[in-house]
Amino acid sequence: MTDDHHPDDDAPAKPEKAKRPQQVYTLVIEVGRKAGDGLPDKATGAALMCYASGVDEAEAVRETVALLKAADLAPLDVSGYGTLEERLAEGDEIDADERALMDRALAENSVVVAQMTPFYD
Repeated sequence: MTDDHHPDDDAPAKPEKAKRPQQVYTLVIEVGRKAGDGLPDKATGAALMCYASGVDEAEAVRETVALLKAADLAPLDVSGYGTLEERLAEGDEIDADERALMDRALAENSVVVAQMTPFYD
């Protein structure tokens, strides 16, 4: 005769924490100069347009800033432009290429740097 009873069967079920879905946020991060940053020689800084996944915009910003710092960039300022749905509601036109980059950021739970524009004096 086998005993199919497991000690865990009597433990109260842990309430499942509602998991918020990841969304993709459009961020523009201004960076300054730092040794080894890879920016063009005469540039004074740059703006990076990024698509970053997160459960909220604050998480997307934190993850993006941490990633840029790890890549020897010097983030100075972050501007958030919202999710795809928020941008569409604002009347932004978002082409297939931009949507593909957003989809990639979501699928990979990552940050995609879509564009880098150097600043010069």
